[in-house]
Amino acid sequence: MRRRGPWSLPNLLTYGRIVAIPALVALLFWPRDDWMRWIALAIYVAAAVTDYLDGWIARAWSQHSAIGRMLDPIADKLLVCALLLMLVADGTIYGWSLWAAIVILCREILVSGLREFLAELKVSVPVSKVAKWKTTAQLLALGFLVAGPAGDKVLPYNTQIGIVMLWFAAILTIYTGWDYFNAGIRHLVDEDERAS
Repeated sequence: MRRRGPWSLPNLLTYGRIVAIPALVALLFWPRDDWMRWIALAIYVAAAVTDYLDGWIARAWSQHSAIGRMLDPIADKLLVCALLLMLVADGTIYGWSLWAAIVILCREILVSGLREFLAELKVSVPVSKVAKWKTTAQLLALGFLVAGPAGDKVLPYNTQIGIVMLWFAAILTIYTGWDYFNAGIRHLVDEDERAS
């Protein structure tokens, strides 16, 4: 139960989330097929649940590992970015809502680059409470949008709910992106001063 390392349960859940990504992409190649949408939603919900479970199990069972700390945020970003691209490609996200998707994608790249640079300086950037809310908002928005037109037949305005939540996630994304950058900028300035 307390096994650590690459084959611990939290890491297996993270691997499962990564494996789910190509399956979701394949299913969304048939965006007008309701059954494909529902299967994609089921896989997506399972992947989103593992995002919560892997961290909870790692803490509860003391199964923290270096590979888990590295892969968990990568799995999250891969899942979000792949789904945003597919939902834009199939027209679920369109028009002005493309800006919300662009903001989210750009923030993920910005924060990843900043974390990579700060890691070289041995500086850790902790995840804030607002960043956790942002992740939750993104996951919920994407759930509604993955259901898309199939969901509209069950829940009126399903896609519109997803779009509104995507904008909410984008606003939180801007805030948390600035928060991370602001926290890291001091280390960037200090590094330049030491180099000069």
